[in-house]
Amino acid sequence: MTQRTPAWIVLAHLLRPQGRKGEVLAELFTDFPERFETQRRVFLAAPGFAGDEAQARPAEVVAFWLPVGKNEGRVVLQFAGIDTISEAESIAGQDVLVPRGERLPLDDESVYISELIGCTVYDGPLPVGVVEDVQFAMSADGARRLDDAAPLLAVRSLEEDEILVPFAKAFLVAVNTEAKRIDMTLPQGLIEVNRPVGGSSLNSEGQKR
Repeated sequence: MTQRTPAWIVLAHLLRPQGRKGEVLAELFTDFPERFETQRRVFLAAPGFAGDEAQARPAEVVAFWLPVGKNEGRVVLQFAGIDTISEAESIAGQDVLVPRGERLPLDDESVYISELIGCTVYDGPLPVGVVEDVQFAMSADGARRLDDAAPLLAVRSLEEDEILVPFAKAFLVAVNTEAKRIDMTLPQGLIEVNRPVGGSSLNSEGQKR
């Protein structure tokens, strides 16, 4: 129940044009948006991309800023050669990636969201399933991320249904992304409560991206 370590780190997911000069609003998947000041070379590709650099679209970030109001918690990116609304629309829906070897070092309590994909979640000694997606709580209108709410791990269980597990410090014991393992101590009954009614499988595509 393991997958190979991804070759890419996802920094952001492009949502839609944000302005008239090619700016694009993006969901931010890094705690270091300032990295765009020094690491301007990135790649664009469809969500779940696992190819090599020659198959991805190279891009250069020429400007970025963090919006306020309803889009707080997101980022606006401007890329070289993307100068119009229609050009911005052409890249909406893609991920902003960097090769795994170019990731910034993290402190002991941080982890890249994309590296959680493929990890097996354990509740004590018992395997719960493999992380297929990471979902973020949003405001009621879906306009902004709620940073005070724990992300949800969308876990494909041994029974092949989807279980949503809060990625909360209170439940977390250890994360080893190299070994593709997340150890947790979950409250009694949490798995059953977060299992789909009737055990049916949910289609998680599009939940995060």
